[in-house]
Amino acid sequence: MSEPRTKIDHVDVVVLGGGAAGLFAAFTAGQRGRRVRVIEHANRCGKKILMSGGGRCNFTNTGTTPANFLSANRHFCKSALARYTPAHFIAMVERHGIAYHEKELGQLFCDDSSKQIVAMLLAECEQAKVDVRTSCAVESVEALQVDATVGDDVGALRDDFPRFRIITSQGVIDCASLVVATGGLSIPSMGATGFGYALAKQFGHAVLPTRAGLVPLTQSGKPAEAMADLAGVALPVTAHAGKTSFSNAMLITHRGISGPAILQISNYWQPGEALTLDLLPGADALDTLTALRAARPDAQLRTVLSELLPKRFAERLCETVFESRPMKQIDPKPLQRIAETLARFPLVCSGTEGYRTAEVTLGGVDTREVSSSTMESRRVPGLYFIGEVLDVTGWLGGYNFQWAWASGHAAGQHV
Repeated sequence: MSEPRTKIDHVDVVVLGGGAAGLFAAFTAGQRGRRVRVIEHANRCGKKILMSGGGRCNFTNTGTTPANFLSANRHFCKSALARYTPAHFIAMVERHGIAYHEKELGQLFCDDSSKQIVAMLLAECEQAKVDVRTSCAVESVEALQVDATVGDDVGALRDDFPRFRIITSQGVIDCASLVVATGGLSIPSMGATGFGYALAKQFGHAVLPTRAGLVPLTQSGKPAEAMADLAGVALPVTAHAGKTSFSNAMLITHRGISGPAILQISNYWQPGEALTLDLLPGADALDTLTALRAARPDAQLRTVLSELLPKRFAERLCETVFESRPMKQIDPKPLQRIAETLARFPLVCSGTEGYRTAEVTLGGVDTREVSSSTMESRRVPGLYFIGEVLDVTGWLGGYNFQWAWASGHAAGQHV
C-alpha cells in the first residue's frame, strides 16, 4: 500500500493522454485561459505521431469529409470536422515553418520528420501554459460530489468547481473538466490500452465492440500456400467488400496481404465475408485480353499476363488458377471466364494481423451519449471524450489525424 497523499493539486482541466487529440485539446483550452494538465503514461508524448507515415506523419487530408469516417452514428463527426478543417491545421503547420508535401489523394506529409508535428503541439502547449506530465500513471478516477449551493453565482462556479479527482503516480489532482484522449487498442507496443473504454464504462457510457482497423489481412491453408514465396510483390488493385471498394496498391506479405487498398478495405471486411480484387483496375479485362489475342495469337497466356501483372504473380496464377496455352487456342467463352476471374479475383483471408499492427481501432465509446458539438458526455457534466477512443474511425490517409485535431478543438473550446 502506498502512503496516503495529502496534497491535492487543483486545475481547471485534466487531459488523459498526450497524443494527437489530447495535446490539441490541451492547448486549445489553455489558450482560453484554462489551467490545464496533460497526463501521459508513456515516457514521451505523441509516440504514435512519431511513427506515423513512415516517420513523416500524414498529418491531414485536404479532401476530408464526413464520408471518410465509419461510425454507428455517421452524422456525429460532421459538426467538429466543419468547424476545424484541414486548412486550419495547415495554417498552423505553416506558421511553425514546417515544410510539407502532398503524396497522393490529398495526403499531406512532413518533408522532414514527424518529430516536427510533436514539437509543434508541445510548443503550442507551452505557449498556452499547459502542464504536461509524462511517465505518469493514472491509478483511479472518481467523480466528486458538487455542492451547487456554494456561493451566490452558480454559473461562475460551474467552470471551476472540481467534479473529478484523479489519483496518479505523481500525486492527486482535482479538476472541473476531464478529457479522455487515451486512444484505442491499436499498436500495444506504443503503450495502447483499453483504459479509456474502462473509464467510459465506469461513468455509465456504452462502449461499442472494438476490432482492429486499417490492418493487414492474413491467409492460411491453400490460399497461403499459393502466395507463399511471393512476399514483396506489389500491384495495383481495386479491392471490393460488400458495396465498398478501394483502388490502390496491394502488397503480398509473408503472412498474407497488405498495402493501402487492403488496409482500407479491412475496415469494411470481417472474416467469413467475401473479398474480391479487380487485378486490372481501370481496364476492361475482356476487352484487354481479346485485343491481345488478336494482336499476338501465338503468345502464351502466361506471357500476356506477365505484361499486365507482376511476372511472378502472373506465373503463379497460371500454375494455380489458369492453364497457360497460346492465346489463339483460348476460345471466347474460356477467355471470358479468365477475364471474369481477373476482374473479380476471390481473395480468401482467414483474419487480420490484429491490434499489433493495426493503425486504428474500430468501435469505441458510443457517440449517441456524447455531444457532437462539444464532445461532452450527455451523462456526466464535465466529462469529455475525443479522438480514437470514440466510435469514429477514418480511412487511411490522414483522416484519423484530422479527426484528432477537430475533436480536440471542439472539446478544448468548451472545457
